[in-house]
Amino acid sequence: MDSQKEALQRIISTLANKNDEIQNFIDILNQTLKGVQENSSNILSELDEEFDSLYSILDEVKESMINSIKQEQARKSQELQSQLSQCNNALENSEELLEFATRSLDIKEPEEFSKAARQIKDRVTMASAFRLSLKPKVSDSMTHLMVDFSQERQILQTLKFLPVPKAPEIDPVECLVADNSVTVAWRMPEEDNKIDHFILEYRKTNFDGLPRVKDERCWEIIDNIKGTEYTLSGLKFDSKYMNFRVRACNRAVAGEYSDPVTLETKALNFSLDNSSSHLNLRVEDTCVEWDPTGGKGQESKIKGKENKGSGTPSPKRTSIGSRPPAVRGSRDRFTGESYTVLGDTAIESGQHYWEVKAQKDCKSYSVGVAYKTLGKFDQLGKTNTSWCIHVNNWLQNTFAAKHNNKVKALDVTVPERIGVFCDFDGGQLSFYDANSKQLLYSFKTKFTQPVLPGFMVWCGGLSLNTGMQVPSAVRTLQKSENGMTGSASSLNNITQ
Repeated sequence: MDSQKEALQRIISTLANKNDEIQNFIDILNQTLKGVQENSSNILSELDEEFDSLYSILDEVKESMINSIKQEQARKSQELQSQLSQCNNALENSEELLEFATRSLDIKEPEEFSKAARQIKDRVTMASAFRLSLKPKVSDSMTHLMVDFSQERQILQTLKFLPVPKAPEIDPVECLVADNSVTVAWRMPEEDNKIDHFILEYRKTNFDGLPRVKDERCWEIIDNIKGTEYTLSGLKFDSKYMNFRVRACNRAVAGEYSDPVTLETKALNFSLDNSSSHLNLRVEDTCVEWDPTGGKGQESKIKGKENKGSGTPSPKRTSIGSRPPAVRGSRDRFTGESYTVLGDTAIESGQHYWEVKAQKDCKSYSVGVAYKTLGKFDQLGKTNTSWCIHVNNWLQNTFAAKHNNKVKALDVTVPERIGVFCDFDGGQLSFYDANSKQLLYSFKTKFTQPVLPGFMVWCGGLSLNTGMQVPSAVRTLQKSENGMTGSASSLNNITQ
């Protein structure tokens, strides 16, 4: 009985799921049908507008041609009317002179006849009839204004719907991922001179291969790309991959998307571990600030337990009106004068890079890496389990590399941003000017345990930039670098 009920329940569940699928499909069909009707109406309206525009152009051309014919008719008519008027006047004068000459033949008196003959001679000499050109100034031909629209008629007869552009093809070989920038290149499967621009879409993902429908971020859109490649720069690689797709557009319609391409954009992403930071540090994701009010309740408990070898002065307590620090219950948090916070992601292999920027008024800070075993009273660089460079703007300005309580002064200007390169497998920790990529200092060692990014700050604050690839300039410098200098090797120690 129970097994039959269970079987029936499964059947009911299957039927219910199938009903839901069918109902969802019905909704999709209804929505698609509605879309077809709406889009058809829109297309018809656009077609009417296009033909109205074409009719308007034809009417304008016709009116212009009619005006040209009328102007030519008026010009020729005016020329001929003027010539005709001149001829009529000349003919009238000539007929009058002919009649006068005919009458003169009947004059009997020699003197009067001679006088009449001279007058006739003078008048003939001055007669306009003998100065007229008896050729029309213009012809009656209007053939130069004839039209032949056979070619245009053929073009109009070939009017058809604008073809939808084919889907472009992204070429993964031509795509480049470097320096937190991605260059995407594509081509058309065949030449199409009607393409006006391209649309590139991308989104970040942690899944390799084709895009997934669920648990995916929305597509970001780059529109109106005129060429067949585009570079996205200044990206934060906070996911392992990025999906890309592109579509071609002519002036009326967009084509289908290309097959999506997935490019690897893996980089080290980490935040500051608020649960283990010093009480005098206020930590938020990738920012840490000194908070002089944070450890008042802890001072009496740890008095006398501070690391006596500490070189960092105890700061004067002043209120900055900050909000109360977050509750941190870890017994491994840093205390005493170890104003330290570690990253929340361990480095166990590979090459990684991140950058750090200090506030202008920061009195003292350190940047480096440490093993998880770094003691709660330990300061970065003062043990054989930590490596760092230290900047001190308190009383006197110093810039130095530190490891195992040994110090190497650095005769370089403190940069605005410090780049940190960690080659775990190669046993190298290097620091760079993040802007110029100038090498500041390198440690050469052998990491025997996973390391964590480490930061010390006093009276000021630091901000991190993670999700970064190793810059090309840094890779080039690493290849050309031949070990450590003699001065650097004095700080390097192969740790247990």
